[in-house]
Amino acid sequence: MRFLGALPFLLGATVADFHVNIPEIIEAVDHALNEFEHWQHYHGPTGTATTVLHSTATAKPTVTASPNCAPYWLENIKHQGISAFNLDKTYQVFRNVKDFGAKGDGVTDDTAAIQRAMTTGNRCAPGVCESSTLTPAIVYFPAGTYVISSSIIDYYFTQIIGNPNCPPTLKATPGFTGFGLIDGDQYQAGGVLGFGATNIFYRQVRNLIFDMTAIPSSSAATGIHWPTAQATSLQNLVFLMSDAPGTQHQGLFIESGSAGFMTDLVFYGGLVAANVGNQQYTMRNFTIYNAVTGVNMLFDWGWTFKSFNIQNCSIGLDMTSGGPTAQSVGSITFFDSSISNTPVGFNIAHNNVSLPPTAGSVILENVALNKVPVAVQGPGGMVALAGSTGSSVIAAWGDGHEYDPTGPTNFESPIQPAQRPGSLLVGGAYYQRSKPQYSSTPVSQFLSARSNGATGNGVSDDTLALQALFLRSSLTGQVAFLDAGTYRVTRTVLIPPGAKIVGETYPIIVASGAFFSNMNNPQAVLQVGLGEQFGHVELSDFVVGTQGPTAGAILIEYNLRGAGTPSGIWDVHTRIGGFAGSNLQLAQCPTTPTVPTPPAPVNTNCIAAFMSMHITQSASNLYMENNWFWTADHDIEDPNDTQITIYTGRGLYVESAAGTIWLWGTAVEHHSLYQYQFANTQNIFMGQIQTETAYYQPNPNATEPFPPIAALNDPNFKVSCAGVAGNCADGWGLRILNSQSLMVYGAGLYSFFNNYSTTCSNAGNGEACQSRIFDIEGNVRNINVYNLNTIGATSMINQNGVSLASYADNINVFPDTIALFRTTGTT
Repeated sequence: MRFLGALPFLLGATVADFHVNIPEIIEAVDHALNEFEHWQHYHGPTGTATTVLHSTATAKPTVTASPNCAPYWLENIKHQGISAFNLDKTYQVFRNVKDFGAKGDGVTDDTAAIQRAMTTGNRCAPGVCESSTLTPAIVYFPAGTYVISSSIIDYYFTQIIGNPNCPPTLKATPGFTGFGLIDGDQYQAGGVLGFGATNIFYRQVRNLIFDMTAIPSSSAATGIHWPTAQATSLQNLVFLMSDAPGTQHQGLFIESGSAGFMTDLVFYGGLVAANVGNQQYTMRNFTIYNAVTGVNMLFDWGWTFKSFNIQNCSIGLDMTSGGPTAQSVGSITFFDSSISNTPVGFNIAHNNVSLPPTAGSVILENVALNKVPVAVQGPGGMVALAGSTGSSVIAAWGDGHEYDPTGPTNFESPIQPAQRPGSLLVGGAYYQRSKPQYSSTPVSQFLSARSNGATGNGVSDDTLALQALFLRSSLTGQVAFLDAGTYRVTRTVLIPPGAKIVGETYPIIVASGAFFSNMNNPQAVLQVGLGEQFGHVELSDFVVGTQGPTAGAILIEYNLRGAGTPSGIWDVHTRIGGFAGSNLQLAQCPTTPTVPTPPAPVNTNCIAAFMSMHITQSASNLYMENNWFWTADHDIEDPNDTQITIYTGRGLYVESAAGTIWLWGTAVEHHSLYQYQFANTQNIFMGQIQTETAYYQPNPNATEPFPPIAALNDPNFKVSCAGVAGNCADGWGLRILNSQSLMVYGAGLYSFFNNYSTTCSNAGNGEACQSRIFDIEGNVRNINVYNLNTIGATSMINQNGVSLASYADNINVFPDTIALFRTTGTT
């Protein structure tokens, strides 16, 4: 989210690229940060701990590095990745911290050496550079214990990766100082974040152990400080903290951003395992032992929690920030999880008179409890839902506003669980699979793109080289390794069944040339399987984009039918315009808010793509995780992140007849006609989807420059907007046609702008950016939506041309929220 790179979630501070202040959010976050000021300004051991009651029944593990850890292919593969448009042709992408002097021996202070690995090469630094794709880096940690005495300061576009076969340890010294062993966005002089937190894209931290146990338990120490935005992730991390009475340690701290995805995190001890606030997030597969509070919510709009295992805490999840008269937590969706030996499972501030009216919306589903006397505790210690001293299961419970499909009805009670399609489940829970890291695959089984004829220089035509590489991966079972670079293609590249592709710090494949330029004859850039073809692929860690005007480009077309283990697409994104080498930057595509369009024509040089991704009728059995399909709203390379105008027709279009598709932590932004569209499909899971309407609309509106195509079930705004007031012909956030069994576990559909002005979404202005944002048409059945959050839309839900829900009935902390929406019959 770019506009809310706008939010000063800081202590009364602003950031250079801020455009809008949202007082409700500023107040909530300022309050939270004032409470946690000691952590932000931690400069070494302190003695300010307060006494807390805390049991220590779960033993803290001893973690030691084995001297015989298996080698990891990423450490030993030939590194020849480049930054194609960086003027420094000696720029180094891959950095092994030991090559910069780190020892990893558990004795030597490696702080300076690790920071050298991070900074070398005039990289994009916090407080100096807003954003850039020109200095990507992998900072790699071989197995070992790396002693650090101050924070490792993260830079823009960085993947911090350890050996997954023997995760390295970052061990803080007793006198450690800084806001996090890793500080993902360092505060600068005056209390401002170095990067605008909602503009930090394309970064990861994987396979590390954060050992804070040498820091005195009374000290306000943090494992990782991680305000961040889309296309970012944390994976396979362990946090070791003190669980002594009075501990002040915290594992994860997030106070701002527009993210995001995390998975496979383990926490031992601490005052708070995860202390978090962000616009929206998907978190999956967390294990928390012996914290006073497992998860503390500072603020949010929507948050999706799956596969949490919370043991031996005092409170499992606390969302009382702001109290019942000024709640700052918008909504949470928590399911397929367990809590044990914890007096209070969930601590909430919501009741029938709390404010804002829909703040604190909660959906709990399939949550197993063991020795949790109070499942849900309300204001003043009221028991909203009793637990037990033995074992029990919350089948489904919630609070907030319900539409079934009409409403609102205010509820705080058990509800009927969603009618989950069996094809989406394993053991009764929704299927999940973490991104493969090929930890046991020898380096000999990887095929480098550059070693196999591709240049990655953004100028040469790499079509044939990539096609040969992907075919070879399919035939041999080897993994295609896309070295860092920009791979220009001028024809469709087929990814055949059996292929495995992994990128090195988000290389990008860009469509270029006349083949992709005709919107009346669209062509796939990457075509995954041919129509009706059966098979399986694994794709991870790369980006697909365009170069110049390519109005007919479908960036990803997915055709494969599958059975058994689903195909997987992890951390694969589309980026359309706004980056070096795209020829779609500020110089080519400036905004024109003062020029009415029409009658002025659209800038045809900035019609950049036909569609981000098409999952076709024949496709099925596809697992997607942490995917961001983004038409750029600003120039990433510009020092001020200046806004631009890029036109892309459609976002993610799913018309799979068989369905069986999982979308975990996905986002689609700034496409003209719609962001998500599902037509004639079934059996789809969505975990915290997020959208933004194009900022330029309605100048022009969604009828320009892409005419509707009936064969693609495009919306026809000229017909559907007849008699509808306001900005009706703006792109839909979510559109469902003639489909069944779509399970939405968290959705944020946002419309902040009217022709680049945010007045329409300011609180109290009537949510006037667009008339409608969520559309349901035709024959539908079993559409289940938990925690729908909309911004800027007058009508929150429309079905067959009729508005079902008005924003005015569902006011939340900044969005408008419906905790539960269902269409159960055929309509």
